[in-house]
Amino acid sequence: MSLDTTGRLAFAALLRNKMRSMLTALGIVIGVAAVVTMQSMGEGATAYVGDAISGLGSNMLMAMPGASKGGMGHMTLGVPLFTMADMEALRHEAHLVRLVGAANSRQLRTVAGANNRTVNVAGVSPEYFEVRSWGVSEGRLPGPEDERQAATVCVVGKTVRDMLFEGQNPIGRELRVQNLTCRVVGQMEVKGATFGQDQDDIVFMPYSTFSRRIVGNDRVAVIFASAVEADRIDAAKDEVTAILRHRRHIPAGEDDDFAVTDPRQIQAVLQTVTVVLTALLAAVAAVSLLVGGIGIMNIMLVSVTERTREIGIRLAVGARGSDILMQFLVEAVVLSAAGGAIGIGVGLAAAWGVARSISIPYVVPTAALPLAFFVSLFIGVVFGVIPARKAARMNPLAALRWE
Repeated sequence: MSLDTTGRLAFAALLRNKMRSMLTALGIVIGVAAVVTMQSMGEGATAYVGDAISGLGSNMLMAMPGASKGGMGHMTLGVPLFTMADMEALRHEAHLVRLVGAANSRQLRTVAGANNRTVNVAGVSPEYFEVRSWGVSEGRLPGPEDERQAATVCVVGKTVRDMLFEGQNPIGRELRVQNLTCRVVGQMEVKGATFGQDQDDIVFMPYSTFSRRIVGNDRVAVIFASAVEADRIDAAKDEVTAILRHRRHIPAGEDDDFAVTDPRQIQAVLQTVTVVLTALLAAVAAVSLLVGGIGIMNIMLVSVTERTREIGIRLAVGARGSDILMQFLVEAVVLSAAGGAIGIGVGLAAAWGVARSISIPYVVPTAALPLAFFVSLFIGVVFGVIPARKAARMNPLAALRWE
């Protein structure tokens, strides 16, 4: 019997029981959709991490007080902050570092007219903006003269403009930060959210103003530096680490009480976590494919039992066992292929919806799509073999006597 005839018979048998066929394929649809969704979400999360890291700045290094074990710096109670002398030492002794800037921040109450809210207020030196590759969309940035004079000027992010100034142009207007009144001289370019934190909900002022008028000392919480070239970041990091170890009197062999990191480290850690989580979630989702395959085998066994007399008649009139085997295999493969195709569509739609809802890039997992489809076909073949073999090995006389 030709494959064309076998295919027509298989399709006719499936169409006779439309509801059962759809429910049988549903397991494959769910499994494939889950795998595709997880892969898309994983690639979207990886793209989100890459975009967030690139938004931090190029050739950037960050030095933060705190234990350096694990590679990720964090503020630690009891560890002394950096000093302005440390900054000057890096400027003069770190030859692989082009720029060095200071930063410190606090959550403070800000008031503009009748509006007030708690905002992240940061004191930064002029170099900070160049290290972060962050400029203004309107007005100007605080400059070296503002830093030297500890001028009471500030720049605001778009979120602060929208919330405190109600979307109006804030340049030239007054903003009260705690007990200090400053004049707004610029609005920062929009950066958006990074790792769930709105970078535009911020007020910047000269570091000297922040340290003298708000904090009361000139200690530096974070040192931002920029390597002379992208391929010299590792060497620059070693140079900064050596200078700070010497400045903080850390004996040889002892651990640093600070950490120097660069965006590549953060990106590597976060992407490793993302890849592992995506693999685990995809593995869990793949269990649905196994369940779908078991469902196909179960229904096909039921179908073989129901159609025993039909199989006996076909064998009696000359059909070969291989024809019966092929018919039931085609039925299983059609069910799994249809489920795989529908599952891919459902998975892509679900991934798009989830990506929109949690604000990460929507990425089509081009490598996962054909893989998921062919896996669904493979499952149809594997789980369809046993029912098909059972049908092909029937005794024609026994099948004809079946009631």
